[in-house]
This record gives sequence, C-alpha cells and structure tokens, in this order.
Amino acid sequence: MTVTLPAASAELAHWRGEGLTLPIWWRDDDAIAPTSVLERLLALAGQFDAPLHLAVIPEPATGELADRVTSASSTFVLTHGWRHTNHAPPGEKKAEFGPHRPLAAMLDDIVAGHRRLGDLFGEQALPVFTPPWNRIAQDVVNALPTIGFSAVSTFTPRTSTFAANGLLQVNTHFDPIAWKSGGGLLEPSLLDAQLTRELQARRTGSADNAEPYGLLTHHLVQDDATWSFTASVVETLLRSGVARWTSPLDEIAGN
Repeated sequence: MTVTLPAASAELAHWRGEGLTLPIWWRDDDAIAPTSVLERLLALAGQFDAPLHLAVIPEPATGELADRVTSASSTFVLTHGWRHTNHAPPGEKKAEFGPHRPLAAMLDDIVAGHRRLGDLFGEQALPVFTPPWNRIAQDVVNALPTIGFSAVSTFTPRTSTFAANGLLQVNTHFDPIAWKSGGGLLEPSLLDAQLTRELQARRTGSADNAEPYGLLTHHLVQDDATWSFTASVVETLLRSGVARWTSPLDEIAGN
C-alpha cells in the first residue's frame, strides 16, 4: 500500500523554505511481551534510525520483553500505568488514574510500576509517566514529581511546557488508528489534513513547536494498512529535510 500525503508535503515545503525544524518523537503503547509485531515495530524504527519509546504496562510485563528490549539500540521504556485497568464507572470514559480512586492508592501503583520497570530495563526506563487511555487526574499529575517522575505524556498538543511544577509535558499528537470505528486505519485523506493543520499551527506560532511532535502507534492492534501508513508518514517527514528525531530524555536534559 503506497500512501501519499500531498497536503502535508506542501506544508513541509513551507517549513523548508522558512528554514524551520520540526522535532519529532515516537511512542508505542501497551507492550507486555516479545511478539512478532513487536519485531515488526523494532524493524520499522530501525529502518528510519528512530529512537523508539515503548510505553510498557508494568505489572504484566515479562522478563522476556526485558531481554529483547535491552538488546535493542535506541529503545526506551516509559511507565504505562500499572495494570492498564479501567476504574471509571459505567458511562464514563476509561481511566486507570482518573478521579475515581484515592490518590494514595494510585500513587502506590505508579511507584510500584516505575520500580518494576527500573528493575527489568535499567537505564532504558525513563522517568516519564504515560497514563492508559491518555487520561489522568490533575492531583495525580501534581504528585508525579514527588515520586521520581520528570515528565508526563498524554495526547493532543500541550498548552504549557510544564504540567505541574517540575514536570514536563511531552505529548503525542498523531494516531492513525480509527478507534471509534473499531480499529483499522483512519481515512488517509483525513489524516493528511490533520497532519497539515497541526504543522501549520506550529509554523504560524499558534501551537508550541518546542514540544516534539509525537507519533503514537499501537503495535499489538495495527493492521497492514496502518503499518504501511505509519511508514509513509515517517518517510514524508524525514524526506522533507525538516524533521529531526528527539526524545523526552532530551527535553528533560534541556530543562
């Protein structure tokens, strides 16, 4: 499947003409164990020399995953909740760390998850928290720096550099999966339009281009069309000469 992104490519030409640079990063959610599709993800990231950030679910994460990831270059691990369990009541959007449980209980889960990933992955485990379903209560956000975190990552453009005192916000922005339609690839023309809008907002200053533009994938549920489209997006960004890879680790070091 060959996909073109005509609108985004035209917008990137404006970036190139104005001498602008787009920082980009790649986060993939819900890793637990080594699988054939994880190998596909690692190979694709390697094809583009991309630092890959696996949001790993700590409680069910296996030692075999650690063995595989610690042997992979330019691969980092982020704390993705604890069990990826929904605690929201019926009728509300899913959340593991929303306003539905005592704060102390949620922080205990996060500390346990961060410690487990540190034991499994060592220095590849970054002090970055990624809440399941990209939802998190503000009191949890406020407490993250007190339990060892330097950044939080959700979805959509950030409205400020710091989510709380001492806590960077480094979000993701572009997810090609049609979640509301049961999975598969969203209509490519709609994704092209979304990417173009978000690039224009950064170029014109209405969105924060200091925040790395985040590609969000989910290797366990992607179909072939989504894999192909993801490759096309990355190729388009890199071929433009505008994009450069970065990592929340770089943002933490720079602040």
